[in-house]
Amino acid sequence: MKAFASARPVLCVWRMAALLLAACLVLAAGAPAAEALGKAQAKGLKLLGIDDLQARSAYQPTIHHHVASNRWIAYVGHHGGNAFNPLTRKDEPNGTSIVDVTDPKRPRYLKHIPGPAATGGGEAGGAQMARVCNGSDLPSGDPKKVYLLRTRGNEAHEVWDVSKPEDPALLTTVVDGLIGTHKSFWECKTGIAYLVSGVPGWRTERMTQIFDLSNPAAPVHIRDYGLVGQEPGATVEPVPTELHGPISLGNRVYFGHGTGADGIMQIADRDKLLGGPAEPTAANLAFPEVSKLRLSSLGGAHTTFPVLDVPVAEHADFALGATRDLVVIVNEATSNECTEEAHQMMYVADITDETTPQIISNYQVPESEGDYCSRGGRFGAHSSNENMTPIYYRKLVFISYFNAGVRAVDIRDPFDPKEVGRFIPATTSNTDPRCVTVDGQERCKTAIQTNNVEVDDRGYVYIVDRANTGMHVLKATGKVAAIAGR
Repeated sequence: MKAFASARPVLCVWRMAALLLAACLVLAAGAPAAEALGKAQAKGLKLLGIDDLQARSAYQPTIHHHVASNRWIAYVGHHGGNAFNPLTRKDEPNGTSIVDVTDPKRPRYLKHIPGPAATGGGEAGGAQMARVCNGSDLPSGDPKKVYLLRTRGNEAHEVWDVSKPEDPALLTTVVDGLIGTHKSFWECKTGIAYLVSGVPGWRTERMTQIFDLSNPAAPVHIRDYGLVGQEPGATVEPVPTELHGPISLGNRVYFGHGTGADGIMQIADRDKLLGGPAEPTAANLAFPEVSKLRLSSLGGAHTTFPVLDVPVAEHADFALGATRDLVVIVNEATSNECTEEAHQMMYVADITDETTPQIISNYQVPESEGDYCSRGGRFGAHSSNENMTPIYYRKLVFISYFNAGVRAVDIRDPFDPKEVGRFIPATTSNTDPRCVTVDGQERCKTAIQTNNVEVDDRGYVYIVDRANTGMHVLKATGKVAAIAGR
C-alpha cells in the first residue's frame, strides 16, 4: 500500500510533463485539430489531410508549385470575418491563408496575411481571391520570385512577393479605391490579368479591369471592360448582370456573369479585347464579343470553365461533331435550406459553333439523395475546378455542392454527364451554424458548406469550407482514378 501511494506523485509528474509537451506541440503546429462530429461520406475520393485554416470562412484555394524549392503551397482566399491566429497569438481579420501541402497527408499552416476588417454586409472584408505566378514564367518577372495576386476586401487588388511563403511581403497595390472585387484571372505566360473590379462611375459593382502584370512591380492598365449597358452614362435597363469571373484560354476569354439568376456566359476575342479601342463606349464594348449565352432567371453563371477538343466516342463515326468544344457552366446556390431560389446546378454548353452556344446537358445532385434542403445551410452547386491539368482535363470535372460536398463528374460523353465520385466532409467543432427565419423565429443548423474546389498538377483535389470547417485534401480512387488514368 505504501509503495503504491509513493508512486502516485511520480505518475502525476509524468502526466503533467506529457500535457506540457502536447501543449508545446500544438503551439508549434499553429492550432489544434478541430473535433470531427460524425463521419465523412466518400466514394471515389479518399481523404488524405485536413487543415482547419484557423476556423476562417474560406472561398478560393489556389495550389501552386514553387519550382525552385519544389514545394507545393496552397493559397486560400477568405471571406470577411475575424479569427484568432495561433501563430501570432492575435485576432486578425480574415485574409489569405498560406499552407504547405507538399505532403498532402500533413498540411502545414505557414502564414496568414490579414485582410481588411469587415465593415457592412455582403462580401465586405476578407481577401477572397488568390492567383499565383512564378517569376520565371512571367515575361518580365524576377525569375527568382513567386508572386501572389490577391484581392483586398472590396477596395483593391494587390501583388505580394511569396518567394518565401512563410515570409510574404507586399510588392505593390495594382489598383485601389474600388467598390467591388471578386474572382480574377491571371495569365502567367503573358502577365495579362483580368481583375474583377467595381470602378466608381460604372453601373455595376463587378466588371473587368485588364492590367499587364508581366512585371508585377510595375502594373500597366490596359482597359476597363464590361457588358454593353454597364458602362458609365449608359441608359440600358435593366443593367446587365454583374460579372462573377473570367477564364482565359487561347484567343478567347470566357466571362461568367451572375450567381443564382439571370446568368450570362460571354465569349470574347482576346486579341480584340486587348488591342481594340479602350474607351468604354457601347460600340467598343461590343467589338470583342463573339457571342453570349443567356441563362434564365432561375440560374446564374458563377464559373464558366472551357473544356476544348473533347472527343465524343458515340459520335466518332459521324462526318461532323466527333470532337466538341464545351464550357462547363456552374450556378451558385445563395440561400439557406433552399428557401429563396431554384436548384442551382451544372450545365454543359456546346460551343463548337461558338457563335451559337447551346446547352446540351446538365448535372445535379438529387435533393432526395440526402434530404439536403433540410440539412441546413446552402444546397446546390457553386463552382468547378479551374486548373486544366491533363490528369483530369476533358475527362472529369469536380463540382462543389455546399452541404452535398464535392462531386466528381465524368464529362467524356458531354451529352450525358455522370457522377463517379463524391466526398462530403464531416462537420467539426469549428463548423459555423447557418440560420433561416421560420414564422418569425430564427432556426439554425450546422452543416458542411463546401465552397470552392481546385486540383493540382499532381492530381490531388482540394476543397474548402464556407462555414469555417477548413480545407480537405483528397485523392482519386476507384472509378475516378481509373478515368484519370491513375
